[in-house]
Amino acid sequence: MDAIESQGGLSEDKESQEEAGNVRMAPVAESIRYHKRAQSAERRAEELESELAESKAEAERLTRELTATQKEQELIKKLAAESARDLEAAVLIAKARMGRDDKLDIGGVVEQLKKEKGYLFGQAAGSGGANTALRTSPAKEQRSGAGSLERAAKKAAGTGSRSDLQEYMRKRRSVF
Repeated sequence: MDAIESQGGLSEDKESQEEAGNVRMAPVAESIRYHKRAQSAERRAEELESELAESKAEAERLTRELTATQKEQELIKKLAAESARDLEAAVLIAKARMGRDDKLDIGGVVEQLKKEKGYLFGQAAGSGGANTALRTSPAKEQRSGAGSLERAAKKAAGTGSRSDLQEYMRKRRSVF
């Protein structure tokens, strides 16, 4: 019986070794799987961190643009309230004077611009130049036609040619 028992013992040992092998293989396979999951989670975390940094940079840029746009709108309102004749030119000059200094007062810049470049703003009612310009302005519009100004603007924008742009500017001066 010893032989039979020993064979039975051997078979039990083989079974226990196989089970032990299976036990070893299962945790190794699981650890490999967990390791791969951990690596993919780390990569995803890095991707999310980079996306977050990009989003923060975009939010900062948009905040700066919004602030600049709000200042420009305030400047346009002040210039329009002061009855600027050529609003675009007045805005450009005021922006150049303000530069990047956020602490400059928009009202002060507009007042300084009004003093130094009075021709950008409406003149007093007592001066003869303003009355003449106001009376002849509709006549110039009828003679040259606002439609021709629009056509010249579209042509200049479409072709990008300097001569077309000059023609548009000449017509614009005659209308305004």
